[in-house]
Amino acid sequence: MPEATVRSSADAHALVPLAADYFHSYSVVGLLAVVGVLFVAVAFGAGRLLRPVVPTPEKLLTYECGVDPVGEGWAHTQIRYYVYAFLYVIFAVDSIFLFPWATVFAAPGFGGATLVEMFIFLGFLAVGLLYAWKKGVLEWT
Repeated sequence: MPEATVRSSADAHALVPLAADYFHSYSVVGLLAVVGVLFVAVAFGAGRLLRPVVPTPEKLLTYECGVDPVGEGWAHTQIRYYVYAFLYVIFAVDSIFLFPWATVFAAPGFGGATLVEMFIFLGFLAVGLLYAWKKGVLEWT
């Protein structure tokens, strides 16, 4: 039958500072979160109390660059603008991967494998660009 181990009071007192340090670090994070929430609440409350509230029909109109609104608020936008932006983001993010590749390529023992992996990666980018070109996405008319 296993014997029960009895802890001494010295062992129990040794654990108390460790637990106190552990919860102290969380209390600092909690305190900062509370201060942040209070700061935002006070700022919004002060804005609500201090701003003038005088709604008039002129204030409720849509306003853009000093020109009175004419017609509906909906306008047709060409999808190609979004496609260009999307293609730019894709290739900009993919070009970021070239920097870590250059540092790994310089490390000893990684040259050949890294070079093959980068050409595969650049091949995928080329296929994507070729696909966009074939679909006529890059045509600006």
